[in-house]
Amino acid sequence: MSQSLALETLSLNGRSMRYVPIADIPGLETLPYSLRVLLENLCRQKAVRHADVDQEIDSLLQRKVGDGITFYPARVFGQDILGLVMLLDMAALREGVQAAGGDASRVRPQVPIDVIIDHSLQVDSWANPKAADVNLAREYQRNGERFAFLRWCSSNFDGVKVVPPGKGIMHQLHIEHIGQVVWTEEGQDVDLIYPDSCVGTDSHTPMVNGLGILGWGVGGIEAEAVMVGLPVAIALPAVVGIELTGKMNDGVLPTDLVLVITQKLREMGVVGKFVEFFGPSVDELSLGDRGMIANMAPEYGATAVFFPIDDAALHYMHMTGRPQEQIDLVEQYSKVQKLWRDPAAPAPVYDTVLKLDLSSIKPSLAGPSNPEDHLDLDTAAQSFPAHHQKIAGRPYDPQRAVPVEGEDFVLNDGDVVIAAITSCTNTANPANMMAAGLLARNAVARGLRSKPWVKTSLVPGSQVTADVLERAQLQDDLDVLGFNIAGFGCTTCNGGSGPLPANIVNAIESEKLIATAVLSGNRNFEGRIHANVRAAYLASPALVVAYALAGNLNVDLTRDSLGKDQDGKDVYLSDIWPKSAEVQTAIHGAYERDLFIERYAELYDGGEPWDALARESNGGHYPWEADSTYIRKPPYFDGLQREPAPVANLRGMRPLAILGDSITTDHISPSGSISLGTPAADFLLSKGVEQKDFNNYTTRRANHEVVKRATFANIRLRNKIVPGVEGGVTKVMPEGEVMRIFEAAQVYQERQVPLLVIAGKNYGCGSSRDSAAKGPALLGVKAVVAEGFERIHRTNLVGMGVLPLQFQDGTNADTLGLNGTETFGVNGLEENLGVRSQAELIIQRLDGSTQSVPVIVRLDTVEDMEYWRHGGILPRVWRSYLEN
Repeated sequence: MSQSLALETLSLNGRSMRYVPIADIPGLETLPYSLRVLLENLCRQKAVRHADVDQEIDSLLQRKVGDGITFYPARVFGQDILGLVMLLDMAALREGVQAAGGDASRVRPQVPIDVIIDHSLQVDSWANPKAADVNLAREYQRNGERFAFLRWCSSNFDGVKVVPPGKGIMHQLHIEHIGQVVWTEEGQDVDLIYPDSCVGTDSHTPMVNGLGILGWGVGGIEAEAVMVGLPVAIALPAVVGIELTGKMNDGVLPTDLVLVITQKLREMGVVGKFVEFFGPSVDELSLGDRGMIANMAPEYGATAVFFPIDDAALHYMHMTGRPQEQIDLVEQYSKVQKLWRDPAAPAPVYDTVLKLDLSSIKPSLAGPSNPEDHLDLDTAAQSFPAHHQKIAGRPYDPQRAVPVEGEDFVLNDGDVVIAAITSCTNTANPANMMAAGLLARNAVARGLRSKPWVKTSLVPGSQVTADVLERAQLQDDLDVLGFNIAGFGCTTCNGGSGPLPANIVNAIESEKLIATAVLSGNRNFEGRIHANVRAAYLASPALVVAYALAGNLNVDLTRDSLGKDQDGKDVYLSDIWPKSAEVQTAIHGAYERDLFIERYAELYDGGEPWDALARESNGGHYPWEADSTYIRKPPYFDGLQREPAPVANLRGMRPLAILGDSITTDHISPSGSISLGTPAADFLLSKGVEQKDFNNYTTRRANHEVVKRATFANIRLRNKIVPGVEGGVTKVMPEGEVMRIFEAAQVYQERQVPLLVIAGKNYGCGSSRDSAAKGPALLGVKAVVAEGFERIHRTNLVGMGVLPLQFQDGTNADTLGLNGTETFGVNGLEENLGVRSQAELIIQRLDGSTQSVPVIVRLDTVEDMEYWRHGGILPRVWRSYLEN
C-alpha cells in the first residue's frame, strides 16, 4: 500500500476530532473486525508516526498469516502482581541507566498505565457479616509494603494510575468502567481519535474484547517494552469465525455456553489465533455473555476473542454509566470507519469457521483439573469415580468415611470443601449473579442449608455487583447459605481461597481423601485452588450454590434430592432452579445506571489505609530496603555490557526437568500458598518470616530470590527424571543425586553448567506470568525444547533470553528415550539463525553415542530475534537508552 494517508475530521456535538480513515481501503469489508483494528493501527503508524509499514499493511490485506506486523496499543493494563513487577523493573531500569552514565530522567512510561490491586486478597474470613472488612484489613497487613510501592509509582511515574485494594477485579472494572472503546489522544490544536486498545499483564485481558476493545494478555516483560514506547510484534494471526445459530434453552446459563466453547476451541486448536463470532444468534448474547466468552480466551489458547461494536455495546456503556458524549463518539466513529457490526451486512471472510447451535448447550461443569474438561451436569456424578481413581490411584469407595474432630459429621471422598462464587469471568455477568441469588432465595424458602463442611464465599469482581444483589433483595438469602460478601478481588480463582479449618485439613490428610472444590472461576489447574483439594470443578455461580447444598460431587444434581423441606418432602434442584424469565426480570429491576456512576466515582479513593501508604519521592528513585522480603531490586541490569555477545551455539546443557503435556505456568511458577519444606519457605524462615506471614507465591514475585526458589516448586509437578515422585525435585547429573530443583540448579550454576527444560504439548499454558520465564532464566536455563508452546509463555521466554525450540511433529522426550542422563547442545544458531529457522538438537548419551534431532527455533518475528540476541527485552531497552 504505497499511497499516502491523509487524516480526516469527525465533528460531533460542536467538537472536531481527527482520525486516520480506513473505510475506503479496498477489501476492507471482507476483513474480520479484529484485523480492521490492526489495519487502522498500521495506517496510523504510517500517517502519524511516518513509519515504513507498507509491507505490513499489504501482508494484512492479503491475509498472509504468519507475517510479522507491529502494533502500538493505546495503553497498558495491569494488576498488582505482574503490573507491580513491571513497574519494579522500570524503577531498576532507571537506576541501571543512571549507573551506566545515561539520562535516568528519560526512563518513564510513554503510554498510560492502569494497575488494579486485585490479586492479593485471600478468604481468611467467610460466612459472616464482617468477612469483607476482616479480609481487606488482612490484605493491607500482609501487603502494605507492596501497596506502598505501587502508590509510590503512581506519584513518580507519569501516566500511572493505581486502583486501591477492595474495589474489584481488573477485568470487571475494565469492561464496566475503564475501557473507552474509542480512545482520544489530546493534541495541541485538535484531538486524535482511534480504537481503544491495550495489552494487559494478565492472560484474561481479552475480556474487554467483548466490548469491542482489542487487547490481549502479555507477560510483564513484553508490557515493559510497550510501556517505554516500543510496539508489540506479532505474527499476523489466522482468524477463526464461530457461527452462532439457535437459542439457549430455559434454565441454561452463560457459564454452560462458555465451558462448551472452551472445550470445542481447545480441541480445534486456536493457539495464537484470533476468534470472532458471527451469525444470526450473536444478538442472543448479552454484553456480559460476550465478556465471559472473551475472558476465557487463554483457557482455549486464543490471543483475542473479538466482538465488534454494535447496539449491545452502546446499551452496556449506557448502563455502566459512561458519559453520553463518549457513547455518541463510539457510535459515530465506529460507523464511519466500518468498525460497526450490522447484523444485516455480509459476514467477513474467516480462515476457518466452526458452527455452534446454542440450543445444544446443556448445564455443565469442567473438571477435575482443566477448564476444557467439560462435563454435562447429568454425567458429573457418574464421572467422579473415574476422576478419583486417576487422582488417588485407588478405586472410589462410597463407604469410606473419616471422622472430623469436634464435629458430628464425617468426610468422604468427593466432599466439596470449597464452594466459591468468585472471578470476574462470572460475577460480571448479570444473568449468572441473579440466577445464583434466586436459587439461594428458593433454597432458603424450602429450608435447605449448605453442608457444614463446605467453606462458602462470595467475592464479586466489582462493588456494583454487591449493590445489585442488595437492590434485588437477594443478598440476605445468600448470607443464610454462607455466601456473605467476603471482599472484592480474585481470591479462590487465583489460589487465594484461604485456609480450611484445621480439623477438616487433618481429616483430609490423615486418610488422603480426595476433597473437591466447586468455583465459578476460569482456572482449576492442579494445586492451584487449595493444597488440600485434589479435584476442582468450574461451574456457574448457581451451580456453586447447588453443590454447597449437596456437599459432594457424587450427588447427581439432576436426579438426587438436595435435602428435605419443612414438611419432610424431598427437594430437587429442578424444584428451585429459576426460570430464564425470572432471571431477566431480576436483572431489569436491579442493574441500573445510577449504581455504576456512584460506585465508580470512588474508584481511586482508598480511604485512610491507602493514604497512610504515601512515601516521599526521593528524587524519582525508589528507596530500596535491603532486608525486605517483598520488594527487592532485581538483578537484570547487573554486569550488563553495552554490546550484546555474539550469537553462539549452545553446548553442554543438562536437563533440569523433563515434563509432559499441558505444563501450566502454575506448574512452573505456582501461585498458591507457600508450604513448609519448600525452598521458598526455607528462605523466608531464614529471614525471620513466620509461617503465618508467608502470604503466597503470587504476592512474593517482586522478590527475585523467592521467584528463583518457587520455580518448578508446584506440589503436583511430575518430572520424568525422577519417575513416580510428585513435587519439585530432580537428579543432579552425572551423580544421579535427587535434590529439590532449586538446589540442583545452584549446584549446576556453581559448576557453570547451563541447563535446559524438555516438555510436551502446550507448554506454558495458563496465566501470563513472567515469573514462569524469569525463574528458569535465573536458575540458568538457556533453552526450553517442547512439542508446542502457548503464545504468551513463548514470548516471555524470548523476553528473558531463554531460547524456545520446538520438536517436529512426532518427536518428543518419549520417542527419543530421554531419561535425564543426557547432555545437550544446539547447533545452527551461529550459522543459520532466522525467523522460525531450523536448528539441530544434539543429544549425547551415557554410552557415548550422539543423536542429532531437527528442531524449529521459535523466534517468530524479527523483533524476537533482536530481543533474544540481546539476552532479553530488558537488556535491549537498557542498551537503547544508553545508545540515545
